[in-house]
Amino acid sequence: MSEQFYTVTIFAVIGLFLVLLCINFYFRLKVLKIYQRLRREGVEFDASHFFNGDKLKTEVLGKYPESSTDISKFIYLVKLSITMASILIILIIVAGSALMFYR
Repeated sequence: MSEQFYTVTIFAVIGLFLVLLCINFYFRLKVLKIYQRLRREGVEFDASHFFNGDKLKTEVLGKYPESSTDISKFIYLVKLSITMASILIILIIVAGSALMFYR
């Protein structure tokens, strides 16, 4: 294995980790801001509503129609952050595996 591949892969892992960290802080700030607003308004729902759209519409959005925009945005941002974090973690694992395999 060439030294250049090893160096590029190390920087890729470090870069992906930093991107993961920045995305984590960005979404944490956005999600917490919306979450605090929902808590102030007394909106309550649990994790089962995240993945079941029908249950969300009937139990939560029907009960809190004035907060439907914030609820939808909150659920969207949480799902997006989970998806992006998962993809970045997989990329870090793949790059780390390549480093271990070719070392």
